[in-house]
Amino acid sequence: MPCFGNVWLNRFVLIIRHWLVASFDPNPTAMSASPAPPFAQRTHAANRYDAIVIGSGISGGWAAKELTQKGLRVLLLERGRPIEHINDYKTALTPSWEMPHRGRKTVAEADAYRLTSRNYGVDEYNKGFYVSEIDSPYVQTQNEDFVWARGHQVGGRSLTWGRQCYRWSDLDFGDNLRDGHGVDWPIRYKDIEPWYTYVEKFVGISGSKEGLPHLPDSPEFLPPMAMNCVEKHAAMQIAKTYADRRLIIGRVANLTAPKLGRGPCQFRNACDRGCPFGGYFSSNAATLPVAAATGRLTLRPYSIVTRLLYDDAKKRATGVEVLDAETGAMHAYQARLIFVNASTISTTMILQQSTSPRFPNGLGNDSDQLGRNLVTHSKISVGGRYDGFLDQYTYGRRANGIYVPRFRNVTQQHADFRRGYNYQGGGSRPRIDVNTPVDGQAFGAAWKDSLPYPADHWSLGLTAFGEMLPDPNNRVRPSATVRDKWGLAVPEIDFNWSANDYAMMADAVREGRTMLEQIGCQQITSDPPRAIRSTVHEMGTARMGRDPKTSVLNAHNQVHACTNVFVTDGASMASASCVNPSLTYMALTARAVDHAVREMKRGVL
Repeated sequence: MPCFGNVWLNRFVLIIRHWLVASFDPNPTAMSASPAPPFAQRTHAANRYDAIVIGSGISGGWAAKELTQKGLRVLLLERGRPIEHINDYKTALTPSWEMPHRGRKTVAEADAYRLTSRNYGVDEYNKGFYVSEIDSPYVQTQNEDFVWARGHQVGGRSLTWGRQCYRWSDLDFGDNLRDGHGVDWPIRYKDIEPWYTYVEKFVGISGSKEGLPHLPDSPEFLPPMAMNCVEKHAAMQIAKTYADRRLIIGRVANLTAPKLGRGPCQFRNACDRGCPFGGYFSSNAATLPVAAATGRLTLRPYSIVTRLLYDDAKKRATGVEVLDAETGAMHAYQARLIFVNASTISTTMILQQSTSPRFPNGLGNDSDQLGRNLVTHSKISVGGRYDGFLDQYTYGRRANGIYVPRFRNVTQQHADFRRGYNYQGGGSRPRIDVNTPVDGQAFGAAWKDSLPYPADHWSLGLTAFGEMLPDPNNRVRPSATVRDKWGLAVPEIDFNWSANDYAMMADAVREGRTMLEQIGCQQITSDPPRAIRSTVHEMGTARMGRDPKTSVLNAHNQVHACTNVFVTDGASMASASCVNPSLTYMALTARAVDHAVREMKRGVL
């Protein structure tokens, strides 16, 4: 492999260069820059760059885009393989009958994705976008409740994420201060609101305006996707029954109209195979092409960052040490700015292993909070059957669901638990399954005749997503005994659900069942109240805060004691909210880059 993975990326740029940069209104505070040099010439003496970005997922892609558009020469390091938009989505258009196993995992693959499959439908189509738990294990000391799904490739989990995009509100940013759990966020909604608008304009989020203070609307919404008949009925019944609840269509980063050269969603619901139309937001389809088209991006795949390099005399980070995942060779790269966006746990591991005389317990870990306060969203489901609307069916395969915003602990405190939950779900009309007997027979003319027709009912499901409270005992640290295939320490995770989580999810089951009854559902089923599952929304292990004694990062996502290092992925979050976090990562990243470049121009960084 060439030292810098520019050959494949050059092809990537040629595919999309014709539509990208000119169609996007750049940040008005961007630095002026001279014309970009030819793409293939972007190497620099002594491996020096203006900025290094670690990780090419959602937040890393945004950091690369913003930094290059502001005139900086950027090295983007990705530990996994290159993925070229369109060309490397090998199964995106492949029908099931052309797949060797008809889309299913083999027995051996089931072991490789045993934990990941609890939250993601890993299958023959998308398995290449997920990390093998055999090659890259992790250790859980308390239980196996925590699911850590990873995507080691260019684009990271932006190729497989659920794409649900919601703004946080002051309810979310203020809860820590109100109830005393965790540390106070150093920002409020007004600080991030313009950055939400900024990223939404580029990402493209479809949704409806609802006027809810605790779920702010966007002025940039694309037209919302349509609910089907049973979902519309459910929304009407909930509005009639509850003054504090509303069922809406999900806000999702799937385009309902073309945007910035990306085609609209085709309603295939095959997003996790990679979208050749660019119909959903990913680093590969959106941010990285823009960054590459500036001529200032160098992308190096197969690059595992083992630690940040710190100069005790200068009191700043000077660069990174990289293990080449293919050759085993070690390299060092220098930069004025470093953005660590490797995803929550990987970011934490990099910082923890970046020791020096100044930081014997990990870079920036003066507070002993690095690795602590690991949070995710708790999850539990209810569902029911709805008899009716048998003259109607669905159109296409909508890559989105319905959403019931948080209604607990919004205006008054619930007696049993702190914080709140939302519901995500959807209604569908099942088809007759090929393995389902008809009149007791799984064969014969009657069974064959039934296959083209939908079932005689609809199904409606709701899954609650609850907010965990920060707890310093839920933590991540390098394992002292377990190594991965490269001989590197794997994460060791201490994780337990709390009494608050169990009380919240018990309430979510009760309220979910009651709402389905009010809608008119029958045969209602639910998970046992204590059968909580985790999501893949891990956060909190290098949290922002006002006080360096109790946090790792300041209000601009800078490491308190090493201000040329920024963390803007999930590790930076001071709490979890119950709202999907990816939109907030993007907004924090754009905001942090703007601050970093301003400080560079002032000569501070």
